[in-house]
Amino acid sequence: QLAESGGGSVQSGGSLRLSCDISPYSYTDYCLGWARQASGKKPEGVATIDRHGSTTYADSVKGRFTITQGNDRSTLYLEMSSLSPEDTATYYCAIVPDLTTTQALGVMTYRVGYWGQGTQVTVSS
Repeated sequence: QLAESGGGSVQSGGSLRLSCDISPYSYTDYCLGWARQASGKKPEGVATIDRHGSTTYADSVKGRFTITQGNDRSTLYLEMSSLSPEDTATYYCAIVPDLTTTQALGVMTYRVGYWGQGTQVTVSS
């Protein structure tokens, strides 16, 4: 099972790094990503990365968030900076079907694939 960590409470403008243990899964078969769900809203794909290291980001986080993998490919990261209250949500690590990173970002709204339990990120103004 996927396990996220690194969430917490920060002030506006702050930074956080989320981590996800993906070692139980065979990365080569899937696209990896992060999604978030704010209270009362649908899930939103935030960032995805494929086996070649290509990435796609939601417009709302471009230039502020960075998705990476550890060198041993067992951990997925999401570096978040310049956080604002609009980024407040539960963040999920996900393994989605082997689509393009753009397609994977879109289907995460429907909770496709394997998802972790989530980690809460709260940004105060």
